[in-house]
Amino acid sequence: MINYSLCFNLRLKLVLFLGLGLLAQQISAQQKTRITNDWEFLKQDLGGIWESVRPAKAGDPETVPLWQKVTLPHCFNAEDAVDPDLNYYQGPAWYRSRLTIENPYQNGRILLHFEGVGQKTEVYVYTTKVGTHVGGYDEWTVDITDAVAAFKKTEVYSKQFGGKIPLSIRADNSRDLEMIPSDLSDFNLYGGIYRYLNLVYTPALSVDKLFATAEVDAKGKLGKLKVKARFHNPGKATATDAVLKLTDPKGKVVLTKNTSLSNLSGDVDITDFEVKTPVVWSTDQPNLYTVELSIGTGADQYKISHKIGFRNFEFVEGGPFLLNGKRLLLRGTHRHEDHAGVAAAITEEMMRTEMKMIKDMGVNFIRLGHYQQSSIILNLCDSLGILVWEEEPWCRGGLGGEVYKEQARRMMTNMIEQHYNHPSIIIWGLGNENDWPNDFPEFDKEKIRAFMKEQNDLSHRLDPTRKTAIRRCDFCKDIVDVYSPSIWAGWYRGIYTEYKATTETEMKKVKHFLHVEWGGDSHAMRHSENPDNALSKIKPGDGADERAGDASLYGGGARVSKDGDWSESYIVNLIDWHLKEQETMPNLTGTAYWPFKDFSTPVRPENPVPYMNQKGVVERDFTKKESYYVFQSYWITTPMAHIYGHTWPVRWGEKDEKKMVKVFSNCDEAELFVNGKSQGVKKRRSADFPAAGLRWQVSFQEGTNHIKVVAKKGKTIVTDEITQEYQTAKWGKRAKLVFEKLKEEDGVATVQVKLLDSNDVLCLDAEDFVSFGLIGEGKLIDNQGTSSGSRKVGVYNGRAIIRIKTNGGKSMVSVKSEGLPSTFLEL
Repeated sequence: MINYSLCFNLRLKLVLFLGLGLLAQQISAQQKTRITNDWEFLKQDLGGIWESVRPAKAGDPETVPLWQKVTLPHCFNAEDAVDPDLNYYQGPAWYRSRLTIENPYQNGRILLHFEGVGQKTEVYVYTTKVGTHVGGYDEWTVDITDAVAAFKKTEVYSKQFGGKIPLSIRADNSRDLEMIPSDLSDFNLYGGIYRYLNLVYTPALSVDKLFATAEVDAKGKLGKLKVKARFHNPGKATATDAVLKLTDPKGKVVLTKNTSLSNLSGDVDITDFEVKTPVVWSTDQPNLYTVELSIGTGADQYKISHKIGFRNFEFVEGGPFLLNGKRLLLRGTHRHEDHAGVAAAITEEMMRTEMKMIKDMGVNFIRLGHYQQSSIILNLCDSLGILVWEEEPWCRGGLGGEVYKEQARRMMTNMIEQHYNHPSIIIWGLGNENDWPNDFPEFDKEKIRAFMKEQNDLSHRLDPTRKTAIRRCDFCKDIVDVYSPSIWAGWYRGIYTEYKATTETEMKKVKHFLHVEWGGDSHAMRHSENPDNALSKIKPGDGADERAGDASLYGGGARVSKDGDWSESYIVNLIDWHLKEQETMPNLTGTAYWPFKDFSTPVRPENPVPYMNQKGVVERDFTKKESYYVFQSYWITTPMAHIYGHTWPVRWGEKDEKKMVKVFSNCDEAELFVNGKSQGVKKRRSADFPAAGLRWQVSFQEGTNHIKVVAKKGKTIVTDEITQEYQTAKWGKRAKLVFEKLKEEDGVATVQVKLLDSNDVLCLDAEDFVSFGLIGEGKLIDNQGTSSGSRKVGVYNGRAIIRIKTNGGKSMVSVKSEGLPSTFLEL
């Protein structure tokens, strides 16, 4: 399938490269090093810090369990979060390393910069506690200068540690009702040093934070830039020289200002000036200026730079969203920090891949749920042109006491101050589902309202240029600037054809409406010939919101989330309907599909992939589901075409029965070929549901069928093709499990189990759970949270796949399912 032109790919790669360079540019004058290697880890608590640093005597066994070698970032729930047989570990763990520290700056400072640790942290230099932090998502620093200097004076420094500094870190994600987010949240509260940790050297006087407020009128004629700085000044310096430079997107210096600062306390005004007709930042052309501040001179000079953008945005009361004076339909999704095999410990390369896939899907807006995320992600949003709603982690559970509220205030402040300069951010989220009780005996709506108003005022005080928002807390919707109610038409409540009417009703209830969170779960590789059957059980007009208990697979009234087949086929229909409706709503600001990628959650143990929220359009390992291409067909302009069913190997029905073949494409017209015979040319019309009219009724031959589409957009031609089997044989009751080895390459074997009836006919509607096991030299590649990476999984159309790392030896793979005899396969 041809999706993208070469020049678009080259441009995107350049944008990504520049985006990842932002973080380095921000610390250009500091010496900053990621501490990734030479770490040891212990998944339990210690009796005290002495157990981390005490010398081991020759010949004596370890007096605590053995430490394991790890690299950072590292999450200690990398696998157990999706282990089908366990609750994920919530408790303390320890990390330790030995650092070579030599500060190049005379009288300089030594900082540890943590980009994110879950969820409570203690930091030690040798046995001295040098810092603590509560909260798993905001950045923070510890000044270890004095502790390092003191330790270097001891004999232990040279005799036991060979001139290195012992660093020990305790990370703890134990359950705590007086912390946010709530453990009732629909995502894991991970533990570990799961974002990058940096060793930073600075001069005696440095810039702690730089605040650059860039504004422009809607016509782009007059820009204004105001710059403030906050200093890290433990030596109490009273004055410094400063130079500020502004560089345009092409690298031309458009302003240089020299000044002398005689007040270095608080937030110090650096400059305030006008920029005539600035090059504006937009989602199509994310033009970025550079603000650079230099202080001091000579060997103690310090520089800091940030990327900024001039853009104007407006939520029209009762109307659409405007960017730089023009309507922009916000086409959005959501992101959690979660990935197969590593959980929250996502590397920079993984982040780059994910954000590129999101942009490739046509996204221009993202909600970062439900907490402050890595600065790397924000840099990529800036450089790719993706508008952002970023959110403090006040999620579910109600409202705690003063310790609880103080953490929320602190994390809100840190999020806004740390990400203040990103032009991509337009909304600060104050919370999510704050109408969800149960962490405390008291659930007082008026107290929640009072604290929501306090947080709203704090946000506007820290940053008057951006909007505030919450999702799903109707009794607080009048407090914030932008509100998103709960609308899950066709999943938790209602049917998807009610989406437009429900949305238009909700839009009238608030001044500024933005619909975030819609969609539904789909089990990757499960498909259906009749995906909408469950809709017949549901009574229309009962609302389309999510209510208590709706996420459960048991009990309550009829709903697709409980009674549907969780097929990709159904979700493709739901998404297709939503997207075509959104194009016909001129006052809609936009929406954000929930979420982009499947993610783990402790509250869904019985899903087809246990402990996974499966609403993503890609799996937890970036494998695209069919729905990814539905979004592309509506949201991107580069010609593309995709036949539905790339992961649907066998279709079924009667002999000569007409079957629908759908093509998702943004092209003007498409011609379908089945087994070399044309099925005719269809024109694309987005209002023609499903597949915008690009659908054909086809008679398949029994056995193998080759399907090809040729689509045209102007002079550009794109193609796609798949092969599917067509089964007419009827199946009876499941009778046996049959293994087959599909392939083996690079030391990894892929095996498949099929559910057959007593006549060896594949049971294509089977949804039973199967459980894999293994003995021998190999190892199951499981606990990945994917349809082909879980040892317990609901089958998809009578089959399931697992992979095995063979380790060059022999193994025996087993599979079992309730009511059927187990079977085995020797590798």
